[in-house]
Amino acid sequence: MEFLHTDRAPAAIGPYSQAVKVNGFLYSSGQIALTAEGKMLENDIKKQTRQIFANLRAILEDNGGSIESIIKINIFLTDMNDFGIVNVLMAEEFGDHKPVRSTVEVAGLPKNARIEMDIIAKVTETINF
Repeated sequence: MEFLHTDRAPAAIGPYSQAVKVNGFLYSSGQIALTAEGKMLENDIKKQTRQIFANLRAILEDNGGSIESIIKINIFLTDMNDFGIVNVLMAEEFGDHKPVRSTVEVAGLPKNARIEMDIIAKVTETINF
């Protein structure tokens, strides 16, 4: 098991890792709309969703993956009325790649985020010499 970190995405805000790699799979922690510097974006579902995708892309790219390597994505929304907007942004981000997905509405998220996402992706193994 390899605990992962990239400076191109926000550091964990608690006692957990940004992601973990096990047997060629990357499991991310939930990502909210924090910048790499730890600043929370304004209360705008489009901006927050795009920031989360940027964070996930950074975690993946720095650890042997890409958006196209995502197998499963979990989305947590504080307002299911944002579902359509998130669908449009997800289609833009993923193009023809269609990972499986779950989307649920929740009562609240850290730092009053409107959206949180986590992923499972197939990535290349790190080779240690």
